[in-house]
Amino acid sequence: MTITSPTTTQHTILRAEGFSCPSCVGKIEKQVGRLDGVSSVKVRFASSRVVVDHDPARVSVADLIAAVSKAGYAASKVAF
Repeated sequence: MTITSPTTTQHTILRAEGFSCPSCVGKIEKQVGRLDGVSSVKVRFASSRVVVDHDPARVSVADLIAAVSKAGYAASKVAF
């Protein structure tokens, strides 16, 4: 009998810098959303927040930040 552990979802909030238009939102969401283990990504344009639900065993916060960087923007993790 094989026992599998349930998938753990982590809720991470990043603060993004350098985007100034609504089309930038799509670029970030697309790049982060491509990562294996990301179940949800939503960019809040007005507050410069990137809200991500992900499996921390498959994708780390550093991976999320790197994906935002690949989209052309700087990001860092925030506590709230």
